Amino acid sequence: MAATDGSPNLMAEIAAIAQQAQSDQTTSSTLEAATVDILSLFTVRMQHHFARGPFFKELRKRLVAGGEADLADRAYQYYLAGNVLKHGSGSSYHELRAMSGLRFTVKQPDGSGVVKPEGLIDVNAAGFFDGLVGTLEQAQVFLETA
Repeated sequence: MAATDGSPNLMAEIAAIAQQAQSDQTTSSTLEAATVDILSLFTVRMQHHFARGPFFKELRKRLVAGGEADLADRAYQYYLAGNVLKHGSGSSYHELRAMSGLRFTVKQPDGSGVVKPEGLIDVNAAGFFDGLVGTLEQAQVFLETA
């Protein structure tokens, strides 16, 4: 289904970021930055669907209300992963660790006493970017056709 709200190229842009990030010589930090960029781009382009409030929390509510609980869970998990990649082992990290049925691996801090965001989400795992992009594409279709 085509996007209708002035964002017809959103998923093409997101797919291009994901594809570029997954090139053969990509580092984990590049993949992590691309994940954050993809989530930020999606938020900026889709925010107009909500009057106010935190985008992914509002998206989650709307998806659940629309009968898309699985999609709501997936989108929210990727949102939390993005927060972990930006901020480290704060509340989003602890919320992810408490969840079951995660679509990706959440790692333990390295034990050095210094908690950095890098490496807490396994963005190198097979299917991570396909899952992220697919989830956002489904959420976009839901928002723009609801």
